[in-house]
Order: sequence, then C-alpha cells, then structure tokens
Amino acid sequence: MKRRDFTKILGTSILGVLVTPKVFAESYAKKTDYEICKKTWEQLCGKIGKVYKTDAFKYVNPVRRKPNVLIYGDSISIGYSSTVRKILEEKATVIRLFKNGGASHNFIPNMDKMQKTMFQPDLKKGWKFKWDIIHFNVGLHDLKYLKGKHLNKNGKQVSSIEKYKTNLEEVCNYLNTNYPKATLIFATTTPVPENAKGRFAGDSIKFNKAALEVLENHPNIAINDLYTFTKPNRKQWEQEPGNVHYNELGKIKQGKKVAEVIAKYL
Repeated sequence: MKRRDFTKILGTSILGVLVTPKVFAESYAKKTDYEICKKTWEQLCGKIGKVYKTDAFKYVNPVRRKPNVLIYGDSISIGYSSTVRKILEEKATVIRLFKNGGASHNFIPNMDKMQKTMFQPDLKKGWKFKWDIIHFNVGLHDLKYLKGKHLNKNGKQVSSIEKYKTNLEEVCNYLNTNYPKATLIFATTTPVPENAKGRFAGDSIKFNKAALEVLENHPNIAINDLYTFTKPNRKQWEQEPGNVHYNELGKIKQGKKVAEVIAKYL
C-alpha cells in the first residue's frame, strides 16, 4: 500500500473516531437550520430587495451569544439598514423587517407574520432567539394622502393625528408585552420637503410631536431623533427636490447615526 493511500485511510479512521454520530448529527442539524431559515426568509421577502436595489433584505443567520437587533421601518430605514449592519457586524446580528413597514396599523400584523413565519414552533428548526434591541419607526406612511392607491394631496390622509396616537400606543403596548426584555428605540420621522407628492411639509413635525406625547407613557422606550439629525442636511442628502428619500450620502449618514444609537445599548 502506498504511503499516501495509507495516510488517507488513517485520516478517515481518526475522523470517524473524533466525529461521533451525535456531533455529526448536531453539525448537520445546524446546517439544515440555516438552509431552512434562509429559504424561508427569501420566500418571505420576495423580490423586494431587487425593487429597492439593496442588500438590506439579505438573509443574516443569528449567531449564538451575539445580540440580535431588529430594524423596523419604512423605505427610509431600508436605505440605512445596510450601513447599520456593516458597522455593527462584529457586535450584533442586524436584521431588518422583511418588507416596507408601512403605516402604524401595519406594525403588529407585520411583526406577527415574521414571528409566525421565521420562529419556532411555527417554523420547524426555525429561529429560537429573543430580540435584544428593536429600533422602530412609523409615521411617514401615516401622514401621507392617498387617492385610491396613489399619492395625492387631494386624497384622504392614511391616519389622522389621533388615530396615529392610538395606533402607536398599541404598538408600544405590543412591544412591551411580547418583548419585555428587549431594548426599544423609537426613531422620529424624517422631514417632508416642500412640494412632496402626497405629503405636506411640516406634517413630520406634527406627527413627531404626537409620537413624543405617546412615548411619555412609555419611559422605557429610548428615542433616536432622526428628524433633528436629518433636517439641517435635508437638501444635501435628498435624492431630488420634493423627494422624501435620500441619496447614498444621506443613507450612509443616517445609518451611522442609527448604528451609533444602537451601539450604546449593546
């Protein structure tokens, strides 16, 4: 027998001794967990990553003993999520919601859907962790006006101030009840520029004021004032005049701010 063949056989034998059936099974189970969760997550997200042209929805597998952070929000948060993940990748697993979070009345259904789809026991061998930090925002889709399904200032506002406050109160109670050990961080709604389609400049101020009134009843929820942070840089960071969204510089700057705030609680 050639020396090379003998060494190969010997190595295989030793591996068989060292890797017991139990260890092999556990290793295979972990691999299977990842594959199941990744496939389920990609099905849950659908094509949204391609629509927004971002890797914010890319599957990230939770790591044992690493804090788990959820980013919940609308398209503004979709824009900064990748930067937050990149900055905190050594410190935490950062996962953003599987879709655009929409208005305040969408919050609880979206959270419940993610819980039911991705977590055990509903998903066999699915996620089993608890969120350590939830950074969330609702508001920009509440203050908009729609005519049918289209943005139109002559249409109907999605949520009145009072309805928004009622919904946000329910959101806060939901989070405190279902995630009692998680650190909760509310981000204020970013500015609405002049001539925005289906939105009025100044409404962010009104809705943020209403949000802060609700949050007074929930002192455990920290506040990330993205409105104040963004306002002075609005024109430099905007995609174009009248657009509520931000260019790459704006997304990165906002992402750094969000990561900075989250890092304080890790």
